[in-house]
Formats: sequence, structure tokens, C-alpha cells
Amino acid sequence: MLTRLQIKDFAVVSAATVTFGPGLTVVSGETGAGKSLLVDALMLLSGGRGDSGMVRHGAERAELAAEFELDDTPAAAAWLREAELDEDGLCQLRRVIRADGGSRAWINGRPATVGQLAELGALLVEIHGQHEHQALLSRAHQLALLDGFGGHGHLVAEVRAAAEAWAALARRQAELARDGDPGERIDWLQHQFDELERENLAPEAIEELIALHRRQANAAGLLQGCERVLARLSGDDGFGISPLLRQAHSELQQLAADEPALGEAAALLDSAQIQIDEAAALVERLRDGFDLDPERLQSLEAQLARLHELGRKHRVPLEGLAARRDALAEELESLRAAGIDGETLALRMAEAQQAWQACASTLSAARAEAATRLGAQVAELMQELGMGGGRFEVALEPNADARPDAQGAERAEFMVSANPGQPPRPLRKVASGGELARISLALEVATLDAEAVPTMVFDEVDTGIGGAVAEVVGQKLRALGARRQALCVTHLPQVAAQGHGHYRVSKDVAEGSTHSGVRRLDAEDRVEEIARMLGGVEITETTRAHARQMLERAQAG
Repeated sequence: MLTRLQIKDFAVVSAATVTFGPGLTVVSGETGAGKSLLVDALMLLSGGRGDSGMVRHGAERAELAAEFELDDTPAAAAWLREAELDEDGLCQLRRVIRADGGSRAWINGRPATVGQLAELGALLVEIHGQHEHQALLSRAHQLALLDGFGGHGHLVAEVRAAAEAWAALARRQAELARDGDPGERIDWLQHQFDELERENLAPEAIEELIALHRRQANAAGLLQGCERVLARLSGDDGFGISPLLRQAHSELQQLAADEPALGEAAALLDSAQIQIDEAAALVERLRDGFDLDPERLQSLEAQLARLHELGRKHRVPLEGLAARRDALAEELESLRAAGIDGETLALRMAEAQQAWQACASTLSAARAEAATRLGAQVAELMQELGMGGGRFEVALEPNADARPDAQGAERAEFMVSANPGQPPRPLRKVASGGELARISLALEVATLDAEAVPTMVFDEVDTGIGGAVAEVVGQKLRALGARRQALCVTHLPQVAAQGHGHYRVSKDVAEGSTHSGVRRLDAEDRVEEIARMLGGVEITETTRAHARQMLERAQAG
């Protein structure tokens, strides 16, 4: 429930604070005083579009704030919790519009986007104004009203879910048509994968293969080189390193008899001789292991050629082939997990359409029953609101498109006949502004139990009516106020008298500047205001008596 509204430097209002309680609160004032500015402020705080023209002339910015209690608004409380903007069961909305056109918003003191204001505002306030009546002309809005009246929320959700399931399959079918049957893709990928899987692509295996090929390709050269090295180390002609070292070692041992220090040199040559003999033995052993095997060389060359060909085919170096194989395996697994080919997909789409048809048929039956009840209730209320002999019907027309639709198998069209003897025609084609306002009010009363929003705002919905009809409109608004909070901007005394609370907006000019003020009226002030609305400029005692009588009768009712 709305409890407080604060306005500063907004249009012609320099500063105003308005408190609200339960029931119907009416706002009146002379033409041009700015009665609708309270409604405009609530619209902006609910995410409406703002511009610099709303800032009071000479001010830097307009500031708007509203406070709500959430005891009767569980949906808004849940939204705040989910958005992590909740604050001890209260909701404070604030918005600043700068003279340069910029805008900022806060929810419970924390920065918020205008989109968040709109989402939360839709759960807190429902505004019916001169422009908002136009929503009634939308067939989508009419269908939503019918479903709200009938309490079809769960059925609509089931139909929407079934339609979305079918739509997902339809998108998959379109992808198949564009990309081809995934079976062909799977076959191609499997062939690519099998080619790679047959090879040992581990990095160490590829390194070993390259080393083996290099050794086998150079086996002849290695044999010849080893023979030359062995000849130089231990040649039989006496000119190898090993025989020469033995000769030098022998001479040093003989000389050491006369000079013991030469024995150390002999020992070093002895160590060198051992190492040279070990080197010669290693070279000889390796030489004996070299095998001139043309078939082995050909096999290694073929294996390397396959790897290089795979590298060119997949456009990766040899060391990247393993990663490419793993990527193919992952794509194969993904496609197989999808597991839908054209034939299977068509079968699943048919099943999804049957499921939607079952849900949509149930919803269609419920809508037909609700349409009859809503038409009868609105038609009855139209009689009370001065549209005697008028008729109201809800026509349900099947969708031309046979595909599953998230809104169901039909569309709604509100049909109205404002005059006796004339057949009903679409509301969007026949209703005048005044008729539209009264039909809107009738619908609001008829669908009261379906409404979830705790605060309803009406901006001059009584336009174009008067007399006894105006009194009935006021009574209906008061009845709404008895069920949930209502705020009504009005110029009719019959409506103003029905309010549980009453504010007057007045306009003054001081120092060449226009100021609008908002003041709560007490009992005597209300008599004066109702008298002004009844009698115009000159207020007589008779007019005051009439005003007092209207208030007493309204409050007694």
C-alpha cells in the first residue's frame, strides 16, 4: 500500500508531501491547478519515461519519492528479496530528473535502473488514466484481462511451456535444414577421428618415431663413421690412439725409475687409456647394433608420411594432432548426445504439438466459460454506469496459424453495443472516450478479485459523465477502495464526496511564478470544496448544504 509521496521542483509543484491511508483517496482542484501531477509522479516512480520538461523552471532537478508498505504485496516483497534490495518490509522508490534530461533512480536507497523501477512498479501500482484506457483496445491486453478474471494463470503457464517446448524443437529442425542431417556430420567426423585414432599421437611417441627414422635413414653413414673412429682409436697398423698411448705409457714407466715424478704422468695416461678403451667398446657395440634394413626404413618413412599428411589435412603441426583428435571426439560426443535426426525430430515435434493441443483445449474451455461470465457482469455494470441497454461480450476467435502459440488457440475481442438494438462491434472501433472510461471502470470492478496489485490510481476516469451516473461511478470507486487502496483524480463532486480521504490541489501566482500546492482537507474544508465543485465561483449556503448532504450520504453508504 502507498503510504507517502514526496515531490520537489516537479512541474509547477515546488514542494509537496502527501500521505495516504487505506480506502479511496480523492484529489480535486480547479482546472489547470495540476491535479494529475500526483499521478504523473507515480508513473515516473513506476518506470515511466521522464524528460527535462518535467523539471520546475529555474530548478536544477526534480525529485520524487514514494514509500510503500508490503504487507499486502507478497509479490513485490519477493521481487525485492530476489533482487537483494529488500529492507525490513518497506519499499522506498526515489527518482531524480535533471534539467539536462538525465535521470537516476534508487530502490531502498540503492541505485537501480529504470527497468527495475518498471518491474517493481508493476507489482505495486496500477494506473488508469486518459492514455492508459487505450490499453483496453489491445487484443493481447483483453486476453490477459479475461485470463485474470477466470483465474487461468496455471493453465496459461502450461500452454506457454508446451508451446516453448515445441518451438525449441522447431528451431532444431530449422538448424537441421540449414546444416544438414547430423548423421552425415557424425559419419564424417567419425572417419576423421578414426584416421587419427589409428596413430600413436603421444608427443613422446612422435619424438621416438622421428629419432628412429633419422637413425635408420643414416644407418650406412653411421656404420662407416664408427669404423673410422674405431680405426683411429685402436688401429691395427699401429697408428691408432690406443697403441700410441700404450707405447708412451711404457716409456714413462721406464723413465720413472730415474725420475719418480714421471710416474704420476704415467698414471694419468693409464686412466686415459681406460677411458679410450671404454669409448672404443661403446662405439663397437653401437656399430654392431646398426642394421641396414630397407624394409624397416620404408615402414618408418610411411608412418611419418601418414602423420605429415594428417597434419596438412587438419592444418596443425605434428604435435597438434593429439589435440585435434580430442576435439573431434568431443564434437562427436556432443552430436550423439543430441541424438536427434530428422525422423526422430519430426516424431518428437508431433508429440509436442499433441501435448500443446491438450493444454490449449483445456484453456479454451475455461476461457469460453469465463467469457460468458465476464460479459454478463460487465454488461450489468454498464447499465449502472449510464449505458442503459448496452451489451458487452467477449468473442473468442481461433488463431489462423495452426502452430502452437504461447497464448493459446484463440484471441479475445471485446465487443460492445452502447445503444439498444445495435449489434455488438469491436470495442476499438466504437467506444468514445467517455464510454471507454466507464467500460474500463466496469471491467476493473468485475475483475476486482483477480487483481493482485494493491494500489489502483484513476486519473479523471469520470470524464464525460455527470448527474446520477457520476454518483454511481463514485460508489463503484468507493467499493474498490473498500477492497484495496484507490487514488482518484476527479472534477466531479459526486465522485469526490465518496472518498475516504480528500486532497485539494491549488495554484497561486507569486512574483511572476506559478506554484501548485497540495493540502489535505478536513471535514469542513471538504464541504467547501464539494460546494465549489457544485456551484462554481459563488458558493451559497444552499450549495454548502447540498455539499454537506452529499458527503453525509456518501460516508453513510
